[in-house]
Amino acid sequence: MKHTILVSGGYGQLGFELERLAPALSAFEFIFTDRDTLDITDPGAVAKAFEQHKPAFFINCAAYTAVDKAETDRELALAINATAVGIIATSCQKHNTKLIHISTDYVFNGKGTSPYQPDDAAEPLNYYGETKYQGEQLAMKHNPDTVIIRTAWVYSEHGNNFVKTMLRLMGERQELNVVNDQVGSPTYAKDLAAAILHIVNAVHTGEKTFQPGYYHYSNTGVISWFDFATAIKEIGQKSCEVKGIPSSAYPTPAARPGYSVMDTHKIQQVYGVALVPWRPSLETCIHRLQSN
Repeated sequence: MKHTILVSGGYGQLGFELERLAPALSAFEFIFTDRDTLDITDPGAVAKAFEQHKPAFFINCAAYTAVDKAETDRELALAINATAVGIIATSCQKHNTKLIHISTDYVFNGKGTSPYQPDDAAEPLNYYGETKYQGEQLAMKHNPDTVIIRTAWVYSEHGNNFVKTMLRLMGERQELNVVNDQVGSPTYAKDLAAAILHIVNAVHTGEKTFQPGYYHYSNTGVISWFDFATAIKEIGQKSCEVKGIPSSAYPTPAARPGYSVMDTHKIQQVYGVALVPWRPSLETCIHRLQSN
């Protein structure tokens, strides 16, 4: 009898990569859902899914990620990023399901000067960050047996993201302006998916015990968005000129953190997750995109 892993946000960047890697974990049956097949904002629908599948793990990849749009589309952002997390956590508690919930660097204020620790105080500077922070709190309130993994700057070959946008614009324009005073660490969704499945497998085999709490995961290395764009240009062999500009020259509806670097030691120490440097992962992603 295989154990079941229920995944929400199955067609997003992370869900897509989890589905690609899932066959390697043959001890589990994965069920990938999206808003069409499981409305996580509906308590009845979530309860029914848990009764039907009795999952050993629930991986919540679902999120409202349109950062600027969240400033005005507040009701939906709150429903998906916060209320739904509480609903999921309640069912996890009832069914003794281990919850792995994905959160964001945006719960911090971005004014730091050294990498944020998992237990540092949250202070979101935009509404998206506020909803994600509320989601974290609801997860822990309704199911203390939750692992929360904060990540940042996620990209992949799938969906909408900075890497794909840059490659497209570099093919259309002769020059691009990219902010050079916001720094962080990119995360290739494939690497994050592998880290999550490593945790699941380590717990399942008894190699590690499930230790709830807050964790950080990203690729290693600290760069600016301008550095990121420059690397995309080099690897993608684009001729477009990339110019660095200050954030003040590119105003957005939602404030952006100036410093998004997170300390990732805890996830390595507790679960033995291996971290991957950002540039080789970016090369893998771009080569995959180009081969398609």
